[in-house]
Amino acid sequence: MFFTLEFTEQQARKHIRALEKEPPEVADALDIVTSDEISADYIIRHLAGSERGTVAVIDYLQILDQQRNKPALEEQILALGDFARKSGVVFGFISQIDRSFDPEKKRLPDRLPNRVDLGLFTKASFLHNGEAQLQDVA
Repeated sequence: MFFTLEFTEQQARKHIRALEKEPPEVADALDIVTSDEISADYIIRHLAGSERGTVAVIDYLQILDQQRNKPALEEQILALGDFARKSGVVFGFISQIDRSFDPEKKRLPDRLPNRVDLGLFTKASFLHNGEAQLQDVA
């Protein structure tokens, strides 16, 4: 599953096709959800009854609470974490990094903007210039 607040379905499929080494049928088979209503509650309702091990990617984290009628970002992350523990759904979040990242001082970023507490997640992967690092944060 791919939930995006950033792209149309066609744009998302185009980007995914450009990233993968698999045949285009893989991107075509992916369930892509685009809606201005995407929030933790929306995602949980959409994934209710999903098989354990279902992977859902949310693009992107900071937009989840952009509309003032949606709960605060931390509250949504806690709700998604609770749902993940109960349902066995695995969440991945695409996020911006903190603007203070200076590649002259560090190889990889290590903070999210908005001071989102990394302790709300189990793992974090920061990417820069073709390098990635996966770390446990829980």
